[in-house]
Amino acid sequence: MARTLVSAWHGTYVLDGDRPVREFPAPQAVPELVARGLRRQAGGLTPEEETALASRGTEAWVTRDRRLTGSDVALAGDASLTVPREPDRAIQRAYLLQLAEERLKSAWDPSIHLEEAVRAVRDLDRASNLIGERLASWVGRDGPELATEDPERAARAVREPASPSALGPTDPRLAEGRRRLGALYDSMRTVREQLDAAIAGSVPEHTPNLHALLGAELSGLMIAQAGGLDRLARLPASTIQVLGAERAFFEHLRGRAPPPRHGLLFQHPQIQSCPRSDRGKLARALAGKVAIAARLDQAGSSVAPGLLQSFQRREAEVRARRTAGRRKRGVSPST
Repeated sequence: MARTLVSAWHGTYVLDGDRPVREFPAPQAVPELVARGLRRQAGGLTPEEETALASRGTEAWVTRDRRLTGSDVALAGDASLTVPREPDRAIQRAYLLQLAEERLKSAWDPSIHLEEAVRAVRDLDRASNLIGERLASWVGRDGPELATEDPERAARAVREPASPSALGPTDPRLAEGRRRLGALYDSMRTVREQLDAAIAGSVPEHTPNLHALLGAELSGLMIAQAGGLDRLARLPASTIQVLGAERAFFEHLRGRAPPPRHGLLFQHPQIQSCPRSDRGKLARALAGKVAIAARLDQAGSSVAPGLLQSFQRREAEVRARRTAGRRKRGVSPST
């Protein structure tokens, strides 16, 4: 009967039935246990497992752990999972807590801060637009000469009135409230400008390849829409191409609309300025380069100029084919 190789966080064991015949206990120091736990989760072998496998000799072994299988150790779904030694529960608890902490650290995506900054800009835009409209409407009540659709002008009018209007609020508390509303609008616009500057400075430093392809603003939007750089780096080019067009995509799935050809990538100058019939081709080419750029940035690589050059060559090919097609039809290339 084949013997069973069983591995646990506290050691590796060779069983003959339910009886242990060899034991390879792991050190009881928590940092060393955590290092072994991370190796096991990454698919590697611990020193105890390597020692156990080296000591096998000519015996036939089976296991339920795919990491331990090889030419001489077979995978068996009915192999025993019994661990012959009761672990120290205090050490086990400390080991599991520290292992979880290490896994959380390794899974942390620092681009989440860039994502939050981009989303904050969107929120500020929505909120400031609402407040600006309300402020302009309120100031317009003071008289037709003050009526304006420009919220910045309305904010200046309540912050630094040239002359008090006879139709303005007579209650000083309402006048002060309106002045504070104007100050809030100005403050929100200032914060938005500061966030824009922060994004423009952060993107080239942390995602240089995306920045080279898309620029700071569009790179930030793509990262925010994907849910972080780490997730963007895992997305296929076909998904990246329609990021931001989720509503149109689901309308297509319901049979109510054609498939979207692009989402946020439409904001790229080359795609926005090309004829409608070619936008899908260029968006597909750009999405492929963005997928590569995101993976390079996620790995911490420096700028790869070949990505932008490859996209520019593709753009030139599409433009040349369009020009050749117009000449065949007898249409002037300039029209």
